[in-house]
Amino acid sequence: MAAPLLTLQDIRLTLGTAPLLDGAELTVERGERLCVVGRNGSGKSTLLKIAAGFLEPDGGRRFAQPGATIRYLPQEPDLSGHADTLDYVAAGLAPGDDPARPHYLLGRLGLSGREPIAALSGGQARRAALARVLAPRPDILLLDEPTNHLDLPAILWLEEELAEMAGALVLVSHDRRFLQDLSQATVWLDRGRTVRLDKGFAAYEAWRDKILEDEERDRHRLDRKIAAEEHWVRYGVTARRKRNVRRMAELAELRRVRRDARRQMGQVTFAVSEAGAVGTRVIEARAVSKAYGDREIVKDFSIRILKRDRIGVVGPNGAGKTTLLDLLTGRLAPDAGEVILGTAVQLAALDQTRSLLDADTTLADVLTGGHGDKVEVGGQTRHVMSYMKNFLFLPEQAKTPVRVLSGGERARLLLAKALARPGNLLVLDEPTNDLDLETLDLLEEMIDDYPGTVLLVSHDRDFLDRTVTAILYAEGDGRFTEYAGGYSDMAVQRGANAPSDAVAAKDVRKAPRPRKATARRLTFSDKHALETLPAKIAALEQTVASLQTTLSDTTLYARDPDRLRELSKALADAEAERTACEDRWLELELLKEEIERGA
Repeated sequence: MAAPLLTLQDIRLTLGTAPLLDGAELTVERGERLCVVGRNGSGKSTLLKIAAGFLEPDGGRRFAQPGATIRYLPQEPDLSGHADTLDYVAAGLAPGDDPARPHYLLGRLGLSGREPIAALSGGQARRAALARVLAPRPDILLLDEPTNHLDLPAILWLEEELAEMAGALVLVSHDRRFLQDLSQATVWLDRGRTVRLDKGFAAYEAWRDKILEDEERDRHRLDRKIAAEEHWVRYGVTARRKRNVRRMAELAELRRVRRDARRQMGQVTFAVSEAGAVGTRVIEARAVSKAYGDREIVKDFSIRILKRDRIGVVGPNGAGKTTLLDLLTGRLAPDAGEVILGTAVQLAALDQTRSLLDADTTLADVLTGGHGDKVEVGGQTRHVMSYMKNFLFLPEQAKTPVRVLSGGERARLLLAKALARPGNLLVLDEPTNDLDLETLDLLEEMIDDYPGTVLLVSHDRDFLDRTVTAILYAEGDGRFTEYAGGYSDMAVQRGANAPSDAVAAKDVRKAPRPRKATARRLTFSDKHALETLPAKIAALEQTVASLQTTLSDTTLYARDPDRLRELSKALADAEAERTACEDRWLELELLKEEIERGA
């Protein structure tokens, strides 16, 4: 068995007074696909930096095979010292690497290569950094949140690019679908230590929950044992006469274990402030259009949004999703048409620019507006320290300035701020950025429980599937189309017109490909299949077209969600059968041609 390309053993690192990593381990085999998961602040990014050789731990051992090439994408890349994006990406190549690859990668990521480094936005900088680490085709690729600032077509392209690479891959990401499609093993970083599951992310959450359930059961047993020991200490005849040193030491050890067990991080608790009652109709847009110069951002768009609707807005970057939200909420006036807001509509919003945060403002002042030490949530006045705990902030962080918070902490702070605002129309623009998986779970529950209406923009396919009742997809040229259901439902309804001209990159990747024909005779069944398969494929195409027409009814989900799911499954089955028939027919045609050429 070949030696691992990279090994981390017993890695220990302390930040401040608390250990961040306490015996963490990581092994990366050649061609392996790993994902590293854990709470925000658990040390995932730190572990990747140590793996990349960018950070020295306090203790432990790092070993990389001599000659193995390792490339690392940090969350906040440094592009200084380069003139433009092409210069930056090309500088990451080694002798013998393909000099044309930087041009290809930059183009696929929406960059020309001529962008000055000093003028790049945060999203452009991360795209350039992604191109730089992909360009050399390294033996090990370490990626920290690679889908941040990418739109859906770019995410689907990146998925396929990573699936086809020969090197090993270590991923940190909050995008569940991305992790499910790419990972073959999972490393859970929890309370400073790592636990490995030799299965992909799809199996992780059930496995983690089982471990936590076992820990909870063990804690209950420990509590009962502590209670029995304390009873003996207090009331035992021997204890009253003479303390037994050994048993006292055992009790102290039990208590220490109990304290350590309680070190597991708490849960985020979301509470939402709802404004006064709103009518059934929340928003009605009639033939709304908006243009900037000659470019139409929104064209002749109409929709009626009702109370408790959850609407997701999806499309490439720059397609006008945020503009559409601004039009629907009255923050931007249309050039033509009208938007009618229902009575008593009150907006609470989280924008993707994080503009609510001033770098020098303290955490407590962000939540209280700089006035006192109270915050009103859900109609109740709460002390800011108590409210902070709901979002996993410690009391001593109250006076911490925003500039020292991590990306995940800033995301949680913004959610805390937005959710404390009274409102019955909640607008979330890229709310999943920098959130850990557990916080995402709770955000999804909050959206489900929210008594008002929710509009959200997201590129996270799994998050959309779990939260929205309809999708508005940016078709291009200012056109938006409404589809019932979540992202997967939209992809099925769009068929070949799904994002990036594929229902999903993983479906293209996993579809059976025509096998090369071997030199053999056509059997009777082969000849029969060649004659009958075209008619069968045509019939399946009619079935697919009929199902797509039925599913295009945007009212079907509201009328009969079970029927929608039934038809969606039937469509997926029909498309899969059609693909299999097409592959079989193509295989037989190739065989027939080969036989005829050899005849």
